[in-house]
Amino acid sequence: MKEILTRSLSGLLYVSLLLVCLHFEHLLIGLFFIFGLICLAEFKKLIQLKSIIPYFIFAVLYAFFVYWQLIINTENGINEAIQILMVLSIFVNLFLIKDLFSEKTIPLFSSKRFLLTTFYLSSAFVFLILIADYHDTYNPNILLGAFLLVWVNDSFAYLVGKNFGKQKLFEKISPKKTVEGFMGGLFFSCIASYFISTFAETLNFTSWLILSIVISVFGTLGDLVESKFKRQANVKDSGVIMPGHGGLLDRLDSIIFAAPFVYLFLRILQYVS
Repeated sequence: MKEILTRSLSGLLYVSLLLVCLHFEHLLIGLFFIFGLICLAEFKKLIQLKSIIPYFIFAVLYAFFVYWQLIINTENGINEAIQILMVLSIFVNLFLIKDLFSEKTIPLFSSKRFLLTTFYLSSAFVFLILIADYHDTYNPNILLGAFLLVWVNDSFAYLVGKNFGKQKLFEKISPKKTVEGFMGGLFFSCIASYFISTFAETLNFTSWLILSIVISVFGTLGDLVESKFKRQANVKDSGVIMPGHGGLLDRLDSIIFAAPFVYLFLRILQYVS
């Protein structure tokens, strides 16, 4: 009972902090900067990287893209720079998916560790802010909708998997995940996309439906990738900052991995509309 209460209070604090900061752009920028530093510290422990360089890279990358106009004093080149960052981030994530399917362990040679801290983790927080700035106007509803889809997917994947799950999804990496749980999370995320499209007044239902599929698929893959890192590090959680939940990276792994793919879809949508 005490563990459930601790877990509930910890989760409530996390969600409340996020919801409050979503309504104020600069508060959200500050919150994600702090979240990024915490996740980076947790991830560095998982991959046994002691260098402080990733913190410097994250700070520069985050400030550079979030405050491009103030730093560069022009908007010229921002789209090209974002596209380069997006392509590099997606390629790194695709290689992590490949390692998930084909490698017993994820290779962690020195240069790859820096690539991961930069284009797997640090860039994800840049894309979370860019998602909120879709159409170059701050509107937190799309980002909030993305988080809601992650929470719906995770919750129903757990509930369906626990009650009806039989076929393991990736038993060697995450023994509790099942195919039935994954399908349940995907199904209810698709259902949730209808209500988000109705109340958020941002994208149409078709766009939110596609986003729900993107987030469910890549969010689940992100969860599995982080689980593989934890298994290699021989730890249960990425950290202890959230009592009852583990580390902050444990809570954000899905949205971190899905972020560049969500942003790619939004850019495509903007291009064709």
